[in-house]
Amino acid sequence: MGFLEYVASRWQSLLVNSFQHVSMVVQCIVLATIVGVLVGVAVYRSPAGAAIATALSSAILTVPSFALFGLLIPVLGLGVAPSVVTLVLYALLPIIRNTIVGLSTVDQPILDAARGIGMSRFGVLTRVELRLAWPAILAGMRVSTQMLMGIAAIAAYAKGPGLGNLIFSGLGQLGGANALNMAVAGTVGVIILALLLDAVFVLFGRLTTSRGIRG
Repeated sequence: MGFLEYVASRWQSLLVNSFQHVSMVVQCIVLATIVGVLVGVAVYRSPAGAAIATALSSAILTVPSFALFGLLIPVLGLGVAPSVVTLVLYALLPIIRNTIVGLSTVDQPILDAARGIGMSRFGVLTRVELRLAWPAILAGMRVSTQMLMGIAAIAAYAKGPGLGNLIFSGLGQLGGANALNMAVAGTVGVIILALLLDAVFVLFGRLTTSRGIRG
């Protein structure tokens, strides 16, 4: 059976796996963004705190994904839990780093003007600093999303959802009927979804960033 015939005969299964893949990545990015922005807000005024937060999140990326899954499986079991924890941990560095950079580069005169009109510290943070830092935060989210699209495929090792199941099944049955088609379908699916999700982020950025900040 040719590749196109394989896709045509199993398009429903491919759509389900694709939806599960995107859903897991998007949900993990949302969780990582909440955690990453909170960490960035907590440490961006402290050079030492920013360095520690960046170093710790960087250290996570030095752990091979297979090894991290292997460490989490005895604790969290198989399925969604180890997959989500692993993806959130891997997504933190770009978001934390860009949050710190974005908040640290807000011009001081802008902050002084905001305080001068009576804004509280929380008001300045939420209504001025975070809005000006949003393009940098969004860029970190885009980087993390592209990274997670690939790592999410490895979640099949922990019985996680998504297109990784097709890739692992195909590689495990290599030489058998449709094994190569399964692996290629999963791989091509991940690439297409990554490109589509990046386009969504570009559109989302244009809709949520003011024209003045976009320049």
